[in-house]
Amino acid sequence: MPTIHILPHPEYCPQGTQVSAPAGTSICEALLDNNIPIEHACDMVCACTTCHVIVREGFDSLNELDENEEDMLDRAWGLEPQSRLSCQAILAQKDVTIEIPKYSINHAKEKH
Repeated sequence: MPTIHILPHPEYCPQGTQVSAPAGTSICEALLDNNIPIEHACDMVCACTTCHVIVREGFDSLNELDENEEDMLDRAWGLEPQSRLSCQAILAQKDVTIEIPKYSINHAKEKH
């Protein structure tokens, strides 16, 4: 079972953490299943960029980007060559290291 190493993020996991999930699971689903409340405003249908992550290690082990994801990523804050929408990035057998950007396009979200 692959492990996702999450680099420290001030809101979601200040110390950083790691979680495991079965191959075939999206990074977003794995984070949510492990109580890391990454934003996912479109309910994981590739219609926004709030679940944007940067894959620091293991990028090539993930499924390939499709055209919809590439188009959506063009709108993401802090886009980098290893950026993915976590709802579309499907784990294979290798571990990955991700960084959740400090801001998202939805950075002014309401606090409950």
